[in-house]
Amino acid sequence: MNQKDLMAEQDFQRCVDFHGHVCPGLAIGYRAAKAGMEWLSAKRAEDEEVVAIVETDACGADAIQVLTGCTFGKGNFFHRDYGKQVFTLLGRKSGRGVRLGLRAGALELSGQHRGLFDRIREGTASPEERREFQQLHLGKSWEIMEKPLLDLFDMKEVSPAVPPKAKIEPSKPCQICGEPTMGSKLQKHDGKEICRSCCPG
Repeated sequence: MNQKDLMAEQDFQRCVDFHGHVCPGLAIGYRAAKAGMEWLSAKRAEDEEVVAIVETDACGADAIQVLTGCTFGKGNFFHRDYGKQVFTLLGRKSGRGVRLGLRAGALELSGQHRGLFDRIREGTASPEERREFQQLHLGKSWEIMEKPLLDLFDMKEVSPAVPPKAKIEPSKPCQICGEPTMGSKLQKHDGKEICRSCCPG
């Protein structure tokens, strides 16, 4: 698939619209989501039919949300702050799951690309350097989109415990700030039921 065909693909464009731009990280998440959903033979979750567990808070997590229908708001999207490009998708009904872990070197940037990236983040890149970076960044994104799947990910079937469905319960006022808080999230402190943001320490 060439760049023009890819940009015309509705699923990819939805990911770009949600995330804001094309980048290598988004491409990783797109490939993982597509492969995982195909492996599960699943459709985009309308409710909590699919569960996603991501071990990164980087760009790829956005593509996972868009393509799987797993979101924080529905309670079927879980973030584990491990700093790894690892994505696990589970079918709630089947109990089957697949874990896709990025292979070492699959997202490796050249020294030039990394140097430009650092200068942009520091705010010291010139307009020409920014243009050069964008070309390299897009090129890396297309490279990821065209790589054989097994060159990108270590894929394996997993059977972890499926997280329980989202809890819905009445709110109670925090006895310090007064803000409505899910009852089970309140904590006892000095004889009061208070929210976590009001807890000392």
